[in-house]
Amino acid sequence: MIFLLISLLIQALLIVHVIKTGRNTLWIFAIAFLPAAGSLAYVAVEILPDLFRGRTARRASSRVQRLMDPDRELREASAAVEVSGNVDARRRLAEQLHLRGEFARAMEVCAQGLRGVFEHDPSLLYGLARAQFAAGLYAEARDSLARLRQHDTGVESPEVGLLYARSLQAAGDLLQAEREFAAISGAYPGAEARLRYAQLLKQVGKPQEAQVLLRELLQSARVAPPHYRRAQAEWLRLAERELG
Repeated sequence: MIFLLISLLIQALLIVHVIKTGRNTLWIFAIAFLPAAGSLAYVAVEILPDLFRGRTARRASSRVQRLMDPDRELREASAAVEVSGNVDARRRLAEQLHLRGEFARAMEVCAQGLRGVFEHDPSLLYGLARAQFAAGLYAEARDSLARLRQHDTGVESPEVGLLYARSLQAAGDLLQAEREFAAISGAYPGAEARLRYAQLLKQVGKPQEAQVLLRELLQSARVAPPHYRRAQAEWLRLAERELG
């Protein structure tokens, strides 16, 4: 009986905390109908991160939040676009739509923001190109990235360079794609660009050059720190497979 009363008191206190701090009301149902699991989840997600603001706590909080309310970030991004419609809000919404495979909507969100002084905004053009590429619109992705390159005066990110090379390859412009891969592969922070470059070299009939590149990639990985090998495991496995 004492444990039951303590459990009910904890539930009541947590529900009051939900209401007073303006947390998502779904927590009330979780705490009420799943006393142990709901209460523990609420403490882990909403209370502990406020007490301990470390990176680990924030990551754990984010994971549980996505499980409890997977559409939360999408709703928040949609609301931000409705309220302000600024570039950052559109970028966030496009990212959320992209993660859900809603590429047509992601393209629409980005395209609607490319107006006026933001006609050539690099973050929206990149978001547009990513969605176009994912939707199989490779020539359109190539053109969007070419437009980004033409108007962006800053230092090009490796992600833009890699997606541009991949778009050229997918659109059938293999000669230009080879030049772009050659330019980006050495500077790209990871194994993906070199792996994809080697695959292109095979495609254009240069298997020996591809083999050399793959061997160099795997040799450099063997002496790299363990965290690098863990992070690049997918690409390194593909490189081994390509090498045969």
